[in-house]
Amino acid sequence: MLLFQLIELLDGQIKPEDCKIHLAVSNGKENPLDVYLAGEFDHWQEWQTKKNFNRKFVVSLISMPEKNRWLFAGVHDSLGCKPRKEKSTCFRYNLRRRETTNSLCGRLIIDFQRPGRNSYLLAKNWIDQLHVSEIRPQPLQVAEFPGYTQTILTKKELDIIVKQQVPSWKSALSSISGVYVIADRRMGKLYIGSATGEHGIWGRWCQYAKTGHGNNKELRAILKEQGSDYASNFQYGILETADSRASEHDIITRETHWKDLLLTKPHGHNAN
Repeated sequence: MLLFQLIELLDGQIKPEDCKIHLAVSNGKENPLDVYLAGEFDHWQEWQTKKNFNRKFVVSLISMPEKNRWLFAGVHDSLGCKPRKEKSTCFRYNLRRRETTNSLCGRLIIDFQRPGRNSYLLAKNWIDQLHVSEIRPQPLQVAEFPGYTQTILTKKELDIIVKQQVPSWKSALSSISGVYVIADRRMGKLYIGSATGEHGIWGRWCQYAKTGHGNNKELRAILKEQGSDYASNFQYGILETADSRASEHDIITRETHWKDLLLTKPHGHNAN
């Protein structure tokens, strides 16, 4: 089945000749799939550097990790735009989501080969190439907690999990103390930290989601120098969970072991 065959079954008013397709891809700063999972895609899409949505409807497709696969993010009425301010090159569109197609949002996967670098297509020219690959039973959402030894989170993923208080993550990380690592993907350096107390690693990582640095001296200095957006380069994982009988001293001792092993004081982001 083709995408527009399915859309027209749900809403006969939406015709390809009245639609602009928005192929949402990373702009170098933000991944639209992360933005979607955070529940902020509609607002993100409203801001455009050009008058890109000059049709009655906008059909939103978000690039997925798999090649030529796109997540359907809805159809919107395009109700005009206005510049952010006089002589601005940034425009804000008034986009209103059509409820008739909401049942497919986050569930419908489309196979489509993007033509070059163009992200704004006239739908009528591509209707025969937008193939429905899959209709998932549930909308795409943040992955459930995979286990302590399998945890790898980007800063954006951590922010989403904390903002949404994803139950599987909150329950698992609140229940344990231990030693964790923050990898700086830009510099290749590591920071080793530990978490103890009532809320365990969850409580500590919530601080990183809020500030980016968790009040760590070296991380705070980096963000002051590079800007707060630099925290998007951080990646979080768990090195070791603590036995329920372990004391705070025991955990700090294990933290020191990992710092020494991975040389994070002379060559990483640990100040001490």
